[in-house]
Amino acid sequence: MLPVSQQLDYLRKGFVDIIREEDLKTRLEECVKAGRPLRVKAGFDPTAPDLHVGHTVLIRKMKHFQDLGHTAIFLIGDGTAMIGDPSGRNATRPPMTREQIVENAETYKKQVFKILDPAKTEIRYNSEWLEQLGFEGMIRLAGKYTVARILERDDFTKRLKDGVPISMHEILYPLVQGYDSVMLKCDVELGGTDQRFNLLVGRELQKDAGQPPQIVATVPLLEGTDGVEKMSKSKGNYIGITEPAKVMFRKVMSVNDTLMWRYWELLTDATVPEIAAMKAREPMAVKKELAGRIVTDFHSAADAAQAAEDFAREVQQGGVPSDIVTVAAPAEARTAAGLHVPKLLVAVGLAPSRTEADRLVKSGAVEIDGARWTDLSHPGGAVLTIRAGKKWKRVET
Repeated sequence: MLPVSQQLDYLRKGFVDIIREEDLKTRLEECVKAGRPLRVKAGFDPTAPDLHVGHTVLIRKMKHFQDLGHTAIFLIGDGTAMIGDPSGRNATRPPMTREQIVENAETYKKQVFKILDPAKTEIRYNSEWLEQLGFEGMIRLAGKYTVARILERDDFTKRLKDGVPISMHEILYPLVQGYDSVMLKCDVELGGTDQRFNLLVGRELQKDAGQPPQIVATVPLLEGTDGVEKMSKSKGNYIGITEPAKVMFRKVMSVNDTLMWRYWELLTDATVPEIAAMKAREPMAVKKELAGRIVTDFHSAADAAQAAEDFAREVQQGGVPSDIVTVAAPAEARTAAGLHVPKLLVAVGLAPSRTEADRLVKSGAVEIDGARWTDLSHPGGAVLTIRAGKKWKRVET
């Protein structure tokens, strides 16, 4: 293991809070002396079938602990998913079925090892102990905290003020999450800033159980590609870690130059001095390097190189995509003179409607075989390469 001062320097990057950093230093010193790794936990409720790079901010911090020789505990909240985490929510989340949870959990297991080292990772399910807790155990657990303290949570306070109902099962969630830390004997628990209250509950429950209270470390909530809202599939501003390399690369390239530095900090292993040095370079080149790193993490270096090449040709130079689809011209687009262009655009999926197809043609947004085409008819040919806006198709006529 590295000296404790060097470990702390490496771990600080990307954290908003470390509660308490002096405790983390002490715990690291104890581990160095005893030759044992820290037990570092982050929990994920399997509420969706896949993860986006916003989720990987936490996973990458787990990796940083692994880089220093510590053990990462990837906790799949198959038990807590049945409750529903109220953090940051203004309404009760609909309950999930056991089948949905099991299916989603399996996809999580496959995805996290794109970043984490399997040899230094424990994958645990909190149903292991929650199913054994039983009614009496849950009542005893509930007795550890008062309603007044639970309602100190910012999101609960806001919902009460706005007259939005809070269900009893939501009030139990922070206690159950804290109980996970007791059962796993965690040294450190990681979470987003919206999880801060829950993580601190874990400290209290560990003290009550006679355990040293875990160090709490929070990471910021990553903004999506729009640079405004938290990354979310529902908002359409996400970069999915199972998306094709080409799609991932272009989504990273779409972020603004200011947000790019936040992505460098939270989504890569680059050090603070390395990132500072990059700010003297040309932004486009640095952003391409960032996109390449992210694609390499979830695909391969070869996929990243191909995605960069495709971006340069198709986006920067306006060239024909390497994966352009070839289709046959449908009968409804054929005329005695050749092809009716707006009907063809709709039929092959280059325009959603005749009205939009007409607009694209008349505005000069349509190219056929590299030439701008503003007529409503075309004489045809063996194979036409058609571009409408940013969409491409090759059409056999």
